[in-house]
Amino acid sequence: MANLPDMTKHRGFPSGMPGTGVQFTIRRANPKGVTPIKTLPRRARPGTPEHRIDAAFLHALWHHFGPEPFERGNLDAARLSLLFGREVVAVEKDFDPQSYQALLRIDENVARSSFPEAFEDVMEV
Repeated sequence: MANLPDMTKHRGFPSGMPGTGVQFTIRRANPKGVTPIKTLPRRARPGTPEHRIDAAFLHALWHHFGPEPFERGNLDAARLSLLFGREVVAVEKDFDPQSYQALLRIDENVARSSFPEAFEDVMEV
């Protein structure tokens, strides 16, 4: 097996959105290289299934990490990219979008404005 880069596995973090096939985490580092995180346009409008998935992912991030910085680790790059640059931001000036060790944090003001339901104690999915 190839030498895979070190990747923190966030124990206890939901692996995905139940009943959708959408993943929130990856099982192992990508042997072809780390998928970069980049700001992706978000077309999901409130009330759509896509919006619910983004809200559920943010809910999991908030309830797992809170306002503290967290390592990208095994969090899915596509899911992060839909929130990146808005609700989830880089902590470091020299942010490496292709590092599993990159530090991120939730911009709470932006996140609460975009996805208020993500901050409820319990979110029905």
